[in-house]
Amino acid sequence: MPLPIKYALFALLSMCINLLTQYLSLNIYNKKYSLYIAIFFGTLIGLIVKFVLDKKLIFYYRSKTKSQDIYKFILYSFLGVFTTLIYWGFEISFDYFLSFSAAKYIGAVTGLTIGYLIKYNLDKRFVFK
Repeated sequence: MPLPIKYALFALLSMCINLLTQYLSLNIYNKKYSLYIAIFFGTLIGLIVKFVLDKKLIFYYRSKTKSQDIYKFILYSFLGVFTTLIYWGFEISFDYFLSFSAAKYIGAVTGLTIGYLIKYNLDKRFVFK
């Protein structure tokens, strides 16, 4: 399978896991700051899933030691801060400015798509070189 298609499929899978986590979080707790809590947990679970998929099935990277694996995860996460801010900005903005319940999810998909396009290039150049 061509790499761009495989990357897109894994990004879609990670988005679905992220949004499912948010949906479940919002069903468990839907009071003050619930969207921010849901976004946090969705981001955390999505980050872990995407790291494993990228490392093993996109870049075929094998760590030699556990500490090297931890270092790669920290670097991967650090480089994801900028792209995460893009995603959060879209999701929160869509939720705030558009008056229908699915707006936050449309914003999330938009922000995640933009973020994953940028993240691939960062990971290729700095994390899994």
